[in-house]
Amino acid sequence: MTGEPVTIAAILVLAVGTYAFRLAGPLLHGRVELSARVRQLLSTGAAVLLVALAATAALTEAQGFAHWARPAGVLAGGVLAWRRAPFVVVVIAAAATTALLRCAGVP
Repeated sequence: MTGEPVTIAAILVLAVGTYAFRLAGPLLHGRVELSARVRQLLSTGAAVLLVALAATAALTEAQGFAHWARPAGVLAGGVLAWRRAPFVVVVIAAAATTALLRCAGVP
């Protein structure tokens, strides 16, 4: 097949790039000094990306709205996480909320 060498090459390039990116952290740890402002911006940026990923996963399905049961489950889990409930409780409550709403006929 004609696409196999390109696919294998792409996988190898991505694997090497990922390894190099992960290796750069320990190698540059003592050599690069970031200001407190840059560290704060990086931390805030990571949080914003995580929230955007969670919102996208919670609200969309197959390029459309995921209906109401899934966002309600994520909201229930989010509230429990905010209240510092144990992780297992957060996951079970989110899944149970979504399942119960779907059993009740809420899409």
